[in-house]
Formats: sequence, structure tokens, C-alpha cells
Amino acid sequence: MAASVILFGASLVVLWHIVSEIDVNEFKAAFTAASLRQIGLAILFTTISYSLLTCYDAIALRQLKLTIPYRTTAMASFTSYAVSFTLGFPLLTAGTVRYWIYAPKGVSPGRVASLTVITGVTFWLGMALVLAWSMIRQADELASLVYTHIWVNQLIGLVAAVFVTGYLAWVSFKRRIVRIQGWKLELPGLRLSLAQILIGACDVCAGAGVLFILLPGGHGLSFETFLAVYIFAVMLGVASHAPGGLGVFEATILLALSSYPREPVLGALLLYRLCYYLIPFVLALALLGAYEIRSRLRSSRGAFRPDDEPAEESPAGR
Repeated sequence: MAASVILFGASLVVLWHIVSEIDVNEFKAAFTAASLRQIGLAILFTTISYSLLTCYDAIALRQLKLTIPYRTTAMASFTSYAVSFTLGFPLLTAGTVRYWIYAPKGVSPGRVASLTVITGVTFWLGMALVLAWSMIRQADELASLVYTHIWVNQLIGLVAAVFVTGYLAWVSFKRRIVRIQGWKLELPGLRLSLAQILIGACDVCAGAGVLFILLPGGHGLSFETFLAVYIFAVMLGVASHAPGGLGVFEATILLALSSYPREPVLGALLLYRLCYYLIPFVLALALLGAYEIRSRLRSSRGAFRPDDEPAEESPAGR
């Protein structure tokens, strides 16, 4: 917790230092300069990302041998991620929303906790794969962008690749069960783990695509290089435990892209927050409200349903 507080505080200081030097008029112009094409593509990539997130839950449910209709899975996945991305503390917020929706289907709290952990593994495996790819292939461009050595970038990419490969080998030889204070979780095998990595990687690329498409034109930055910057920003945001990585994510992106004009980059970051966080969060709250109203209406109908009709009187009793 102390490390998270320090990271969050340092990021706020860096962000304040950067923002204090920004020209307000130029920032307003940069914020409104996004074209309809950019906004449309950003919303499209957001939709793709959240659609892929529903596959996280589908894989976890399959691993837990639970049969849940996809409409319920999609509802639980979308709302839990939209809420946890904005409020932070995903194990608590996402787990609570999932339990709210899965419990009426007979899913126990322990299974919901297991499901949440498996989806987290999917997310981190996907990020590790994309990070390895980006750091190894674009080591030279990243070195010139963030002022590091090529071999350092390649080493980070190699470590990420070894992590993914090692994990796949670890779950391939036999069933792997994690036990923590009486709670146990069987991890997915090789086939499901490969599916986790592929879906997680596609989701990370779609999420990064939202911000990349909103950046001002002419930056000359390749998408592969930007992926590494984006992943590091996400990782630091998660480590800070700040709601949605707020402040930490922005400070990391602004520092990494310090060679570019700050106003357009900050405008793109605010639009990214709007498209990827705020709109899904508001939609998730509306869906959860509608879900609760529907559940209560069903309960009230059951409570006021008349008792079974009495049997007709027999001829002998007339």
C-alpha cells in the first residue's frame, strides 16, 4: 500500500508539473480537433475491446465447468469491467458486480472469486505477450523515444517472453492447483491458456488502438512501439491502485511522449478517458439499474401471484 501511495503521489507531482506548462487555449483547440473519423474508430475499438472482455468470463466459466447463458456472461463481464476500470480495486469491485449477476444463477461466492482470478490471469498473460513482441521488435525505436538502451528493452521483452513460455510449460505437464488458506483454484490447461493469451493480446491491442487513433496526426509513432508505452502505463496504473490508474496512466504517457506537443497528447488522453472509461461506466450503471428493477419486478410478481386454485368440489360433496 505504501508503494502504491508513493507511486500515485509521484505521478500527480509529475502530471501537475507537465499540466502547469500547458497553454489552455492550445489545449482546448487540441481537445476539439479530433475528427468524426477518429471518434468513430475510437468507439469501434472500445466496442471490440469490451466484446473481447466477455470472452475472459466465458473461458473462466468453462474452466470452472459452469454453464451460464452468454447474455448473462456478457452482462456480468461488461458491467464488472466498466465499473472496476473506473473505480479501481478490481478484485473487490469486479467481484461484487459479478456476484450480483451470477449468484441468481447458482454460482457460489467461491466460484465468483475463482472466476475473477482466472480473468485476471488472462489479462496479464495477454499483456505479457504483447509487451514481449513490442519490446523485442521495436527496441531501437523505443530506445530513442524513452532514452533507454536497446539491450535493456530487448531484455525486458525477453523476460516477458520467458514468463509466458514458462507459464505455458508449467500448466502443460499436469493439473496446477493454487491453494490459499483452504481456498483452491485449478488453473486452465494448455489449450485454454493459449486461448487466454490470444484473447488477452487482442484485447490489449484494441484498448491501445483507442488512444493511438486519438493521437494527433503526423506523430510518426508506429503502433508496435506505442503498444509498449501503453502497457507500461497500464501496469503502473494498476500498481498504483488509483481508480482507473487516473493520473499515473496520463503521467506515464505524457513522459514517454515528451518529444511531442503536450496539448494534443493531453487532449487525446481526455478523449480516451471519455470513450474507454466514462461512456462504458455510465452505460454499465444504466444496465445494472435496469437489471435490478427487472429482478425486483419479477420478485414482486411472484409475491403477489395468487395461490393455486382450489380443486373443484366432487359430486359427492355437493
